[in-house]
Amino acid sequence: MSLPLFFVFLASCLTAGTTGAVFKPNTWYDSLNKPEWTPPNWVFPTVWTTLYILMSIAAARVAGLAGENAEVGMALALWGLQIGFNTLWTPIFFGLHRLGGGMIVLVGLWLTVFATTILFWRIDWVAGLLFVPYVIWVTTAGALNWSVWRRNPNEPAVTP
Repeated sequence: MSLPLFFVFLASCLTAGTTGAVFKPNTWYDSLNKPEWTPPNWVFPTVWTTLYILMSIAAARVAGLAGENAEVGMALALWGLQIGFNTLWTPIFFGLHRLGGGMIVLVGLWLTVFATTILFWRIDWVAGLLFVPYVIWVTTAGALNWSVWRRNPNEPAVTP
């Protein structure tokens, strides 16, 4: 694995992660009706930091095989698309308070994360394995977003 590639992918992840610093859970989120299985707020940055490191290692491993496998280009394109969805969710959910919009973004995120996992696995099984926790977390996040949306049907969105 190339360390420069790892750091470029990590920088992409950290850029996406800055939306969590800008659009933090606040009293609005605290006031929502959430399921009892909602993780405490401190879990989210811990999990995301871990996932961003795993995602970066996986992408660097796959990128290092670019000359050996024709699927690498598509796998990395999907990686780029999933990090775009990842970046988009926080401002929509926490910034604009659009619970349904967040769910739409999460569906796109889940599909691209799952597709990336499959392609990574076919190219380098270790890279695919490193993405499995991400699939699990995005599945959990989707279930949480869905539950919060359904429990708070009249929650007003922020008007930009």
